[in-house]
Amino acid sequence: MRSSRGQRPNVIRPAKTKQSAIRRVSASRLPWKLISTSHQHTTRLGQVIGRVLRGGETIALYGPLGAGKTALVRGIVQGLGAPPATVTSPTFVVIHEYQGRLPLAHVDLYRIGSPRELESTGLTEYFSGQTVTAIEWADRGLAVLPPDRIEIALSHRAAQTRMIQLSVTGPKSHEVLALAHKQYSSTDRVHRTATGPSKR
Repeated sequence: MRSSRGQRPNVIRPAKTKQSAIRRVSASRLPWKLISTSHQHTTRLGQVIGRVLRGGETIALYGPLGAGKTALVRGIVQGLGAPPATVTSPTFVVIHEYQGRLPLAHVDLYRIGSPRELESTGLTEYFSGQTVTAIEWADRGLAVLPPDRIEIALSHRAAQTRMIQLSVTGPKSHEVLALAHKQYSSTDRVHRTATGPSKR
């Protein structure tokens, strides 16, 4: 209804709490950065990601040796409910498979040096169906990666400290990573998050 002067009446709305506003903004801030202070922190981040995966996602991992890529995958495997003790980098066999609530293929392309070698891995066969594919050294397989994927870049900051930058390249991966971000932000499992968007 309008007042006698033709103006809209004042409407009183419930005040929004500072906490809810922070969570809403945080959940939409993709890409994002965070700091991990140990392998355990990196693994916990992976657990959060693993718990929200829906099946069929590709997770491309970038970073130098020792940056924590395998620790992150170990957490993803844990988040999917598969036995974590068996997770090692599949450098020599290229692909390890794990079975949790979703199947996961753990891929290491470190030794891949040509398109022919990449094709021989059978990597693209994992990109259909419900299998989650986590790929270390994903830069060596960019030519065949799905257009919609989660990308995670890890870099050294100090002896035990890592910068982790997470981004997406499509709508499905955006939904999944936004949910992971929301759940991550509601915990205090990693040392701290950066406030600005990541710079790739």
